[in-house]
Amino acid sequence: MNDTPDSTTLADKPSLGELIRTFTRIGFLSFGGPAGQIALMQHEIVDQRRWVDQGAYLRALNLCHLLPGPEAQQLATWIGWRLHGTRGGLVAGLLFVIPGALVMLALSLVYAMASGMGWFAALFLGIKAAVLAIVIQALLRVGKRALGTQFKLALAVLAFLALALLHAPFPLVILIAGLAGALAGNWHPEWLGAHASPASGGAQVSKKRLAVQTLVTVLVWLAIWGLPMAVIALTLGRDSVLWDIGSFFSKLAVVTFGGAYAVLAYMAQQAVEHYHWLSAGEMADGLGLAETTPGPLIMVTQFTGFLAAWRDPGALSPLASGLLGAGLTTWVTFAPCFLWIFACAPWMERLERAKALQAALAAVTAAVVGVIANLALWFALHVFFSRAEGGPYGLPDPSSLDWRAAVIAILAAVLLFRLKRSVIEVLGIAALAGLGLSAL
Repeated sequence: MNDTPDSTTLADKPSLGELIRTFTRIGFLSFGGPAGQIALMQHEIVDQRRWVDQGAYLRALNLCHLLPGPEAQQLATWIGWRLHGTRGGLVAGLLFVIPGALVMLALSLVYAMASGMGWFAALFLGIKAAVLAIVIQALLRVGKRALGTQFKLALAVLAFLALALLHAPFPLVILIAGLAGALAGNWHPEWLGAHASPASGGAQVSKKRLAVQTLVTVLVWLAIWGLPMAVIALTLGRDSVLWDIGSFFSKLAVVTFGGAYAVLAYMAQQAVEHYHWLSAGEMADGLGLAETTPGPLIMVTQFTGFLAAWRDPGALSPLASGLLGAGLTTWVTFAPCFLWIFACAPWMERLERAKALQAALAAVTAAVVGVIANLALWFALHVFFSRAEGGPYGLPDPSSLDWRAAVIAILAAVLLFRLKRSVIEVLGIAALAGLGLSAL
């Protein structure tokens, strides 16, 4: 007798308590980046508990790929919304983020307090070098999936050149790629590897009713999103570092297509070269810390917000300012994710049939490959060399090469690509190698 449950038969809808317990577990186990997190929810929600059917899960994942922000966290929010409405979406989305946010906050505090110590610098020398290998791994993975045609390859190359040579703003690169994709999808869909979408039948909710519901949802969540910024404007004023932090990361939340790696170069450009909140090496350290925590990799923004506020506390203590900076950054990074899901999920079927939107997304995904390549170049110059001529992408001074970083980066690449070790293992080994080589 076969005791395996029929995967096509859904289980009864779980109670809110069951949803809370399940997503608490997922929140603490969601390592491995978006691919690992999506696979974990597939196993827990679709395969094991059968709360959502496979088709709906994949359609929701497609929707999340259309939206800015971390797709795994948005998928978690959609699952909660599907099972228990807005309340369930809040529970699932928050529990997916909170464990990693707390761990990242603790690591940021330790980093800020110990950054002047020699052993700490040696530890993070190894982490920075390993991060370069991890970024290259992400570049190869995304490129393999996204560059299926010559047009997509050209978009990736042009995006890289625009960022690396022309220093074009990241949002502008994404906008132009999206417009190019929409036009190509209309005139030459084969350039994007696109095929005609089958018509979807069945009854649909009234567009008028959906539009009213969506408008109310958007207004409510815009108010929630902007609430802390209003408080800061009324209390600390627009000259405070917290206002700059909230404004910058609110803008970043709107253009976060392609995951954390895609926006990191833009974030680093602004945080390092415009606001001077932290150094390029510290940005690489933050990404290394984010790789070791559960939850979305975009949590590296919290690290940046914490350090920015810690170093410019104004009338507050560094600790109080840092905590406010971290909390504000997390708020304005993830509040929009709830807005996108609660506003767009009811429109899911219509969005899936919007060919221009799908084509624009495919083009943006291709351009993101060039964006990540730009990030890899940026990291390499700052990790391997202490001096460069002519700005952030100037020719490096060969005499400033850090041989320790080069050796550790090669070690990390071997561990990742040849020995197939996990990211956390690679970071741990690289950190120990940094300590050992620095002792020499």
